[in-house]
Amino acid sequence: MRKLIKGLHQFQCNYFSSHRELFERLSEGQHPRILFITCCDSRIDPNLITQTQPGELFIIRNPGNIIPPYGATKGGEGAAIEYAIEALSIKQIVVCGHSHCGAIEGLLAGNLKEQMPLVYDWLKYAEATRRIIKENYPNIEGENLLNLAIEENVLVQIENLRSYPSVAAKLYSGQLNIYAWVYKIETGGVVVYSAERCPIQVKHEEEDFEEWQAISPGEPVMSWD
Repeated sequence: MRKLIKGLHQFQCNYFSSHRELFERLSEGQHPRILFITCCDSRIDPNLITQTQPGELFIIRNPGNIIPPYGATKGGEGAAIEYAIEALSIKQIVVCGHSHCGAIEGLLAGNLKEQMPLVYDWLKYAEATRRIIKENYPNIEGENLLNLAIEENVLVQIENLRSYPSVAAKLYSGQLNIYAWVYKIETGGVVVYSAERCPIQVKHEEEDFEEWQAISPGEPVMSWD
């Protein structure tokens, strides 16, 4: 707690004082450009890895960057998605998984029911990910299997995202773009996938990331328009 209090003091004395105009504008309302959906893992900081300022990202975080299908629950994820699209007029959504994800590891293990029943129930919204991995990658094990599951889960959750009426309507009219990302904690790199359902085929980076890797090259990774 001492560290948090010290951090608050440093924020107020240093960052806030030098960005006072920014916070004065933010006090008048929010106008984020991107809905960023990611895991609640403490190692992931959306503003840090994207180098964005307060007010630029509208963020949803939960174990496994999961998006329950429309109507499956009346939880905060659906409400936040609906608010982002209808109230904030957000035109771009990023679904971002990450390496070494404990939620996806637990999904594959399937042994959380007794010790963490709430987590176990939550991961049912990623059951399609588990089945895809089980039935299509029978000869892959260990860390490689986990990496595949993390990648496939991002695409599964985008399929769930498309089930929301507000999202479907904007996609149909070309007013919304969805992006599939996986952030690599160990390298700081981000792999960008096609947001369309297709088999995962991507070369994993072995060194520091310098360029975007996309299944559909030639298209911009992100536009701020």
